[in-house]
Amino acid sequence: MALRCFSDSCADLSKAYAQRRGLTILPMLYSMDGQEYFDDFGDSLPYHDFYEKLRAGSVAQTAQISAESFKEAFAPCLKGGDDVFYLAFSSKLSGTYNSARLASLELEEEFPGRRVYVVDSLCASMGQGLLMDHILDLRDEGKPAEEIVAWAEENKGRLCHWFTVSDLDFLKRGGRVSSAAAFFGTMLSIKPVLHVDDEGGLTPVEKVRGRAKSIRALFDHLKESAFEPASQRIFISHGDHLADAEALAGMLREELGISDIQFGHIGPLVGSHSGPDTIALFFLGEPR
Repeated sequence: MALRCFSDSCADLSKAYAQRRGLTILPMLYSMDGQEYFDDFGDSLPYHDFYEKLRAGSVAQTAQISAESFKEAFAPCLKGGDDVFYLAFSSKLSGTYNSARLASLELEEEFPGRRVYVVDSLCASMGQGLLMDHILDLRDEGKPAEEIVAWAEENKGRLCHWFTVSDLDFLKRGGRVSSAAAFFGTMLSIKPVLHVDDEGGLTPVEKVRGRAKSIRALFDHLKESAFEPASQRIFISHGDHLADAEALAGMLREELGISDIQFGHIGPLVGSHSGPDTIALFFLGEPR
């Protein structure tokens, strides 16, 4: 019996990573300009093309994974004698976790003796991905499923997310800032710095004048709260702006001695709300 690990495309992990680690990523759906796409590592619509559409004024509509889709993905594993572990996008931001829970109850009745473990990550983007990375390490060490679930539940609140956006209008559409704040913020080059709170929701924390200072603010938050940063693996995701992600990584290497840094794209499910040029930083630290 093996533990088959799943997450969803909101984890913003690459296809190469998933294949290397033996992880199955379930794609979410989104629609844009009257066409429906899978969030499938940029295969259906390349990341750059997606962000160019956003920059040109297109709006993306996102959808959660249905319980039926979870059953179709998990059932072959259970039928083959394996158990399933699924790490879900934050329940504060999507109903996907609840769909997975419903599917797990039905599948455990259908396959007596098999287990479907579903964990609400309370994370987003590569914060969810970094939590999954640690979970896969535990799986590869041969830890039992119950111990892996317990570790995930105990430590997910230590997965820190800090990010800054370039255009406040996308947050305005999602109700994160008022229309007036978005207008005057854009006029004054105000860049908000946000994080994911203890409940898994997006929370504005501060406003910074200018892009360079907002990226520096991400560094400062890591410096203040990361646990032994030089010994950690750090994830950085970006909304089609690798240069700024690399600039942030340069600060981490030069000033804190962090060497293990991995980059990823912010996919369409998160990027449709955060917008182009978003930069996000993820690490283990003090409680959020």
